[in-house]
Amino acid sequence: MKYKVLGRTGVQVSELCFGTMSFGVEADEAEAARMFNKCRNAGVNFFDCANSYGGGKAEEILGNLIQSCRDEVVITTKVSQRIGKDVNAKGLSRRHITLAVEQSLSRLKTDRIDLYILHYFDSFTAVDETLRVLDDLVRQGKVLYLGVSNWAAWQIAKALGVSERNGLARFECIQPMYNLVKRQAEVEILPLAESEKLSVIPYNPLGAGLLTGKYSTENRPSSGRIVEKNQYGLRYGSPVYYEIAERFTNYANEIGVHPVTLAISWVKSHTAVTAPIIGARKASQLDDSLAAIDFQMEPDIRERISSLSVHPGTATDRLDEVLDAKYQFGNR
Repeated sequence: MKYKVLGRTGVQVSELCFGTMSFGVEADEAEAARMFNKCRNAGVNFFDCANSYGGGKAEEILGNLIQSCRDEVVITTKVSQRIGKDVNAKGLSRRHITLAVEQSLSRLKTDRIDLYILHYFDSFTAVDETLRVLDDLVRQGKVLYLGVSNWAAWQIAKALGVSERNGLARFECIQPMYNLVKRQAEVEILPLAESEKLSVIPYNPLGAGLLTGKYSTENRPSSGRIVEKNQYGLRYGSPVYYEIAERFTNYANEIGVHPVTLAISWVKSHTAVTAPIIGARKASQLDDSLAAIDFQMEPDIRERISSLSVHPGTATDRLDEVLDAKYQFGNR
């Protein structure tokens, strides 16, 4: 296992992060323990969670699992998703974050959260208010570092500016969706991360199962997240995605690498990426994901895989200017 520095923090995390979204839902406590231990044995020290996963059950299970190795692991959890029936049981207000962080600390059975991530953007709350309460939590030691997920590049950049201007703790990590069929992050989010030295831990590297080798233009499994959960069906329902999945699976078979290993390795090989988030419903599904630790993604293989899908274009839609800039300045 290789380790990378998380943003500017100096903290080293494994180049794969394990996501606990299945804990307490598809995976009971015993299966969760098997997956956790398998990851730890492979060298994984980075575990991603959220207060909304399993209605809080994922945090409870992860909290039990880390008791014997708390100082050896880096854990995340998230805030902003609805976690109760009350009208204010969601969002990024000072009120909600203050309540939610205490609940997460209790469920995780820990005195601090290593990386506290804003799960979604809250258009009803001023960014300044959110950043100030997060800074308070950092100063209190309840949270060590901050991150953000599912924000647009302009929203992240705005928040970084507010933090800088007011001397507040800033984001050190971002968690975007990123895989071979969902490449929008390449346009502005990943360049922003590299420019501002933000760590990147992408989720959905397998496209909710689309890139596991089970899907093609003709093959549509009767089970799996894309079928069972409406949000994934909407996210990955476009026919072109199945064409990409088919081409990708054929190429993986051609070079003799499992599609799961290859898909995760492709995400991991992007220069901005710190650690893709892998996940599973049971321990036996982790083998091919963990194999990405040892797979060497050569530049020609990455280029070939990238050519199988559609590049999302440029931030300005002025390809001529991009090419001019590359011609003038790229080889000096």
